[in-house]
Amino acid sequence: MEAMTEHRPPHSDPRRPSPSWSHYWRLMRWMVLAAIVAVAAALYYLHVEGGLVSIHMVIATIAGVGASVLLGAGLMLLVFMSSGSGHDEDVGGRKDRP
Repeated sequence: MEAMTEHRPPHSDPRRPSPSWSHYWRLMRWMVLAAIVAVAAALYYLHVEGGLVSIHMVIATIAGVGASVLLGAGLMLLVFMSSGSGHDEDVGGRKDRP
């Protein structure tokens, strides 16, 4: 059998970090701040509308709101990073970008 050669475009080299990753982590730091603000706003709303809030409600709110904001932001940033770095074209077999 003929040996298959593996062709990787320069942006797919696993040894070379992509500039997209540094951009991704910089934006995720901002999203952590957004998650903290969202948690604070949710806790404030619960305090204003419900009065005394138990520690269990506080923990559940921090975990639920914080995780939801960070998960949504992280996944959306990964989608944009994948599209912008050219990995989507690698998978689809397209050589040209529109």
